[in-house]
Amino acid sequence: MRMTDLQRGWAVFSNDGRPVGQVEEVGQNYVLTSGPQLARLYVPASAIANVENEVVHLNVTQRDAGAMGWEQAPRGDDELQTSPEGDLHRHV
Repeated sequence: MRMTDLQRGWAVFSNDGRPVGQVEEVGQNYVLTSGPQLARLYVPASAIANVENEVVHLNVTQRDAGAMGWEQAPRGDDELQTSPEGDLHRHV
């Protein structure tokens, strides 16, 4: 499944079967979740184990999800920066 296939409102569960929240927003490399059990979390795509029947299953426990520091939004400038000159003409 692609990240773009995930939809707002889908349930998110930890690998121990406990609710983490619902999908609030989907980014390129994360899913923002919110719910009564945990604060808003920016769950990285690497923590998604599988998705079936409009339910996102994580590969971490609910406790671990809350302790990973995912409350912080991911940086917005993760793209590689390149110089305008070609690599062949660059002096190192």
